[in-house]
Amino acid sequence: MTKVAKITAKGQTTIPRVVRSALHVEPGDLIAWEVQEDGTVTVRRVQPADLEYLRAVAGTLSEWTGPEDEEAYREL
Repeated sequence: MTKVAKITAKGQTTIPRVVRSALHVEPGDLIAWEVQEDGTVTVRRVQPADLEYLRAVAGTLSEWTGPEDEEAYREL
């Protein structure tokens, strides 16, 4: 299945209903974008256990929180 959605000037988009249904997401849920080296992207629903893992990992990445990093990634 392929669905197409437009990206706004602010980088926002609407997730098509059929995709939301397939992901079992609703307003307030979180999704994760996984970018592969070949440029393909996978989107999945973030489960509560995933959040705990992501918070734990985030605590180990302090080398990526310097002023240079903030400047480099400001527009993302």
